[in-house]
Amino acid sequence: MAVVVAIDAGTTGVRSFAVDERGVPRAWAYREFPQHFPRPGWVEHDPNDIWDATVATLAEVVAQVERLGETVAALGVTNQRETAVVWSRRSGAPLHGAVVWQDRRTAARCDGLRAAGHEPLIRARTGLVLDPYFSATKLAWLLEEGGVDGGPDLAFGTVDSWLLWQLTGGVDGGVHVTDPSNASRTLLYDIDALAWSEELADLFGVPMSCLPDVRPSSGRLGMTVPSRVAGLRVPVSGIAGDQQAALFGQACFAPGMAKNTYGTGSFVLMNLGPTHPEPVPGLLTSVGWTIGEATTYVLEGSIFVTGAAIQWMRDGIGIIADASETGPLAASVPDSGGVLFVPAFTGLGSPYWDPYARGTVLGLTRGSGRAQLARAVVDSMAFETRDVVDAMQAACGTQLAELRVDGGASVMDVLCQFQADLLGVAVRRSAVKETTALGAAYLAGLAEGVWPSPDEAAASWASEATYEPALARDEADRRYATWQRAVERARDWADHTEPPPTG
Repeated sequence: MAVVVAIDAGTTGVRSFAVDERGVPRAWAYREFPQHFPRPGWVEHDPNDIWDATVATLAEVVAQVERLGETVAALGVTNQRETAVVWSRRSGAPLHGAVVWQDRRTAARCDGLRAAGHEPLIRARTGLVLDPYFSATKLAWLLEEGGVDGGPDLAFGTVDSWLLWQLTGGVDGGVHVTDPSNASRTLLYDIDALAWSEELADLFGVPMSCLPDVRPSSGRLGMTVPSRVAGLRVPVSGIAGDQQAALFGQACFAPGMAKNTYGTGSFVLMNLGPTHPEPVPGLLTSVGWTIGEATTYVLEGSIFVTGAAIQWMRDGIGIIADASETGPLAASVPDSGGVLFVPAFTGLGSPYWDPYARGTVLGLTRGSGRAQLARAVVDSMAFETRDVVDAMQAACGTQLAELRVDGGASVMDVLCQFQADLLGVAVRRSAVKETTALGAAYLAGLAEGVWPSPDEAAASWASEATYEPALARDEADRRYATWQRAVERARDWADHTEPPPTG
């Protein structure tokens, strides 16, 4: 039996994941890589660490697949999206640390561009907001202040481009490509023309020569080089940014279907089909995927901190020893006892886009303890998701029928139930947790004939559990209104001249 292997290059580690033609997981491996924080608000990775973790996990998965007597038909790649990587075409060496999507060093530059009146143009061309989150100001900083030469030797890409270049040979013929889902997260890509925008490249001071070619999300991109990739000589045939891949892996193929991935941050995506509305305040419009000549657009709400708040409870204030304690601790009390937690450690994302918001705890009393704070942290994930879903429903004029969920925090029953209560719709948790990798595998397998159509690729999708609303609507709305009051107190808190916080 043939399997498809997906490389999921995330923010803290790389997972390689093999699925068979029934969509059943067959092998997997994971390896973390270091995070670097050179200054407050700066977050970097060493691109070589990402590549080393990719090689190591692929070797483990290929060995497992061979022991099962199976063969690898194709590779797919999915990745943390807005992280900016620059390297030399000649030497293959990274020219600077990768500037991670969480990095806030370019907040002042974004403010300056906004003050100069450029945001309407950027919104119209890209569907995005002017924020340090995206790649263009990161690349501009690397060129202007990071010591990177913008000459013909320079190659820029998001993490998918870096890995594709390495997988297909590096300096010995590696392909320099990306797909529309990743390109549409750079502030440099025109989502209607489906091409890099010279106008925007000029605005940000980015040379067009450094940008990768944009290819469909599903289609043969190149062949792996056996000496570099665990002895494999197979096609690399699928790319998608991690959140678009998760939407694909959740089989959200019809317009109006939506998913939320609870990871380091949370990302709510809704399928818009082949067209998209005018820019929606507080939300992002991106390309979901391109298959053949057909492009699917998505509406996205990006929430900066969800799972990272659990890490903060463990590493920052020590009220839990392990992340797995969060669900049982939160579920040990009927509610948060009036405690509200706004996890604006790196500002607020959708629908607020406030880089100067800061983390806030409100409603503490002498009766507040570990369990109430843990419950408030879990509740904040559901509150933030309702912020985004309400904005999406208002923009599209349609009511969400259900929300499909995945990601590490989705294992918590207490979170999924409260999410259903707040939204007033069913929440369905995928039986396959690694939907991001599954989506990348489907895209690659479609290109190589492992699955003849997207519907057949996703025919095996199933929910592990379904949560129906149980809280009265007026009580759910009352709790949500209290959350909104808490958010207002967290907003625009920091001095605009102080360094932004570390991601």
